Amino acid sequence: MRVLVHATALLLALAPLRAASPPDTFRFVVLGDRTGQAQPGIFEEALREAAVENPAFVVSTGDLIEGPNDAIAESEWQALDQILTPFRRYPLYEAPGNHDVWSEKSGGLFQKYTGRALHYSFDYRQAHFTVLDNSRSEQFSQAEMTYLEKDLAAHATQPVKFIVSHRPSWVLDAILRNPEFTLHRLAKKYGVQAVIAGHVHQMLHVDLGGVDYISMPSSGGHLRLSKGYEDGWFYGYGLVAVSGKAIQFQIKELQPPHGKGRVTTPRDWGSAGLVDRGKAAALSLSH
Repeated sequence: MRVLVHATALLLALAPLRAASPPDTFRFVVLGDRTGQAQPGIFEEALREAAVENPAFVVSTGDLIEGPNDAIAESEWQALDQILTPFRRYPLYEAPGNHDVWSEKSGGLFQKYTGRALHYSFDYRQAHFTVLDNSRSEQFSQAEMTYLEKDLAAHATQPVKFIVSHRPSWVLDAILRNPEFTLHRLAKKYGVQAVIAGHVHQMLHVDLGGVDYISMPSSGGHLRLSKGYEDGWFYGYGLVAVSGKAIQFQIKELQPPHGKGRVTTPRDWGSAGLVDRGKAAALSLSH
């Protein structure tokens, strides 16, 4: 009886803690490119580290296979499927990259193996995600912008919104602080908090009128140019916590030997790397 009394008291004590955890709080992971000269073992390590976060789901900015060869594309998707098998408990939402889709056949294979259309949207609790297709064009087509507007209008009541694509087709307009390009006007009109892309394998960030434009670091594709962390060249992933209407976005570098495990936020980064170049050394010392 005493044990039962203690157990009941413990449950009553924990009840306020349970009530304090709101149902509109969740986390998800964002992966950058796997390919574009994929580096052995990097993507697998990114998946392992991301799984430790126990996310509700994972968003990929694309380039999951190497391509662009119709003859071997299906075998590449099958090989990727084997890599992803241990992580299938986490739903994966993929944006089509230029290494994934380059022809009609490859577009069909993307849809077959991901189970996603070339552009689509989904909701998770109070958040809405629009995934756009710019796999075969440096810019968004008019058709994609028409789709985006219709999709955002149809989900206007969702309080949290993200736009995801492979190429950062917005990058020049964002860096030049141009508020008039179509995607940005729609993002502002419908309250989009973040626009996320991959493709360049470099961590970059621009805040344009309260919309965060984020270029993700590589999750497996080769590092370019200086290959320096402070310039945005490193292997990592994003962890996004959503609570009510608020989002907290962390950029997590992979642990040794593939990185130093440094953790930043998009606000630490600008359009040419770390805003505070001295922060790279401080982060190295703290991890």
